[in-house]
Amino acid sequence: MLPVSNYSKGWFPTLFNDFLENGLNLKMNQTAPAINVKETDTEYDVELAAPGLKKEDFTVHLNEDGTLCIKMERKQEDKEEDKKAHYLRREFSYTSYEQNLILPDDIDKQKISAKVENGVLLVQLPKVVKEEQKVSRQIEIG
Repeated sequence: MLPVSNYSKGWFPTLFNDFLENGLNLKMNQTAPAINVKETDTEYDVELAAPGLKKEDFTVHLNEDGTLCIKMERKQEDKEEDKKAHYLRREFSYTSYEQNLILPDDIDKQKISAKVENGVLLVQLPKVVKEEQKVSRQIEIG
């Protein structure tokens, strides 16, 4: 038998509060996808988590300031009608995200590429290839 003081509070609110306050919830309001930026000797790779999205859902462009703009937008409407029960069900889904990245000066802006693969948008930002000039000349001794 439960003590009266604990029973009056009930177990359901405690369970519900624990679910929401202890990080057990799925963060239902989180809309920003995870983004990774990786640097190698030759390029920067920007990876954006986008499970279930296609390349048509993305727009990637470089604006006149040299800022990389990544936009994601997906609209979905599913209709299901059950004629026996005269029931109509609609589910709407809308996802929108925009990220602007200021690029470093060592990016070759003409060679930027992007692709969607396995639920990840990958934007490759190649670095400018710096050619070392080898100067050979005779130095006059004065």
